[in-house]
Amino acid sequence: MSSIIYPTTNLQHIETLTLERGQGVYVYDNNGKKYLEALAGLWCTSLGHNNRELIEAATEQMSKLSYSHMFGGKTHQVGIDLAEKISAMVPVSDAKVFFGNSGSDANDSHIKMLRYYFNAIGKPQKYKIIARERSYHGVTVAAASLTGLPPNHTHFDLPFEALGVLRTDAPHYYRNAKPGESESEFVERITNNLEQLILREGADTIAAFIIEPITGASGVIVPPNGYHEKVQAILNKYDILLWADEVITGFGRTGNDFGCTTVGIVQPDMMTLAKQLSSAYMPISASVIRGDMYQAMIEPSVKVGVFGHGYTYSGHPVACAVALKTLEIYQRDNIFGHAAKVGAYMQQRLAQFNDHPLVGVVRGAGMIGAIELVANKSTGQAFKDGNVGAYAMQACQNNGMITRAVAGSSLAFCPPLIVTESQIDEMVEKTAKSLDQTLDFVIKHNLLVN
Repeated sequence: MSSIIYPTTNLQHIETLTLERGQGVYVYDNNGKKYLEALAGLWCTSLGHNNRELIEAATEQMSKLSYSHMFGGKTHQVGIDLAEKISAMVPVSDAKVFFGNSGSDANDSHIKMLRYYFNAIGKPQKYKIIARERSYHGVTVAAASLTGLPPNHTHFDLPFEALGVLRTDAPHYYRNAKPGESESEFVERITNNLEQLILREGADTIAAFIIEPITGASGVIVPPNGYHEKVQAILNKYDILLWADEVITGFGRTGNDFGCTTVGIVQPDMMTLAKQLSSAYMPISASVIRGDMYQAMIEPSVKVGVFGHGYTYSGHPVACAVALKTLEIYQRDNIFGHAAKVGAYMQQRLAQFNDHPLVGVVRGAGMIGAIELVANKSTGQAFKDGNVGAYAMQACQNNGMITRAVAGSSLAFCPPLIVTESQIDEMVEKTAKSLDQTLDFVIKHNLLVN
């Protein structure tokens, strides 16, 4: 056993797979076995492995300027160019960009900037943040407090109250709808709950509502039609900012440029970007805010002498160079269009598993999806723990495919955006074999519920 403390791991079961190299949508272990990357690493390696252009961009920048910080207004052209490129792409008005290293710290930065902004405009009481059950927004103390998944809370004693975190319903129709409730009735009920929460707490105390357009770690929940439109109307009514966490859904993953476009969020006030920003070749994130919010932050920074937030690696020139090249490739090679086309094929192929005895529902949009495994197909009753999902995930790995069991017993699919239809067929074939093996396991251990 090595000296590593492994992230998001059962610490009794470590070093189960040692990877040595990758090529395209495949990775290879230290025994030479080949695996299809069905989750793009952790929802991030959009351009696959060993992309020579990204490697050359990093090498060239390392040779030119290997490091420079951005404290005190120091800058470099590649950082300026990347910020301008992001600002032009996102649906945020007159967008300003703060660079970080991960989705977690980008959300952390947003929390601080929200407080800074509302203090600047004379509303210090407006600091609370609404987040949803089953959401995932990262694992720093602040970001994990926004996250709505119990494993990220247990034993950590997170400061929910001090941070002003409020919780509202997940738009998870399959799990949260009442018997006989239509999708439109479900949307009406949970958005009414949101409005009642705002009225109870006081709209003048609530800064923002953070939303994943389509969730990832909670099982790829695609909200019902009309949900985001109703949410946006409520937030506008009470002057609450809409904060879109696009760490997973940004840059073509849902078949459009951003998840906001896919689900009908017209103009978020803030966006969090990471993962596919650099195809994960270098750690980099972006906290994006409206231009008028930035303008309001200038005066207090003048009074203090500094905007007292930033990281050693904010705007790291090598990370910026790789991200800039990634965005260039997306546009030049029409990667988003390819992802939309192949993503539609992926959704069509995954939908065939709706007929499998273990599958309760298949969800997804574009090139992200999930298969939820259930103990009773008729009622949708969930398995009592995550053991079946873990078994299915291991079966996939044994069969030469890497995916992830999320939210208990859902298998997630999020291949690199460069994947082909024939590779989707391969993914589906390996999934079918793994599900059949999992069904045998479930029957053998009498885990189905009548």
